[in-house]
Amino acid sequence: MTTHYAPEHTPRFDWAKNAPEVYRAMARFEATAAKGVDPVIAELVKIRASQLNHCAFCLDMHTKDALDQGETVERIIQLSAWQESQHFYTAKELAAIELTEAVTVLTDGFVPDEVYAKAAEHFDEQELSHLLAQIITINAWNRFAVSTRMVPGHYKPGDFK
Repeated sequence: MTTHYAPEHTPRFDWAKNAPEVYRAMARFEATAAKGVDPVIAELVKIRASQLNHCAFCLDMHTKDALDQGETVERIIQLSAWQESQHFYTAKELAAIELTEAVTVLTDGFVPDEVYAKAAEHFDEQELSHLLAQIITINAWNRFAVSTRMVPGHYKPGDFK
């Protein structure tokens, strides 16, 4: 029996090709931000922000990167319901995930003090600065990908290194 999936959509355009200076600046920003963030936490942050932003392209990329780096399928699956499955994550990871949600979904117009305070318990100011930069970077990447309808499913770990 053959499975017939829906057709793949086409991207609107290749923004990185049309604005290479912007793409390179974003890549440099992300690389600089990543220097101060634990790689496991960085991938959890990227996946969670991408879930919240409905960015299929970035979800495809970062789940594959996380798996390639040894992350478990179970923790990736549970990330969308982390509040009900906190036992899969460390207190530090939970603080980063909660901060990611607060920065990504600014429905109240600010990051709540208690969320920031919880993150500050687990990250020193330098680490927290890099973590915030990592969260902001993935949100920007998500917006580029969603706006231009980048197509998920073709990424292989290491494609953009």
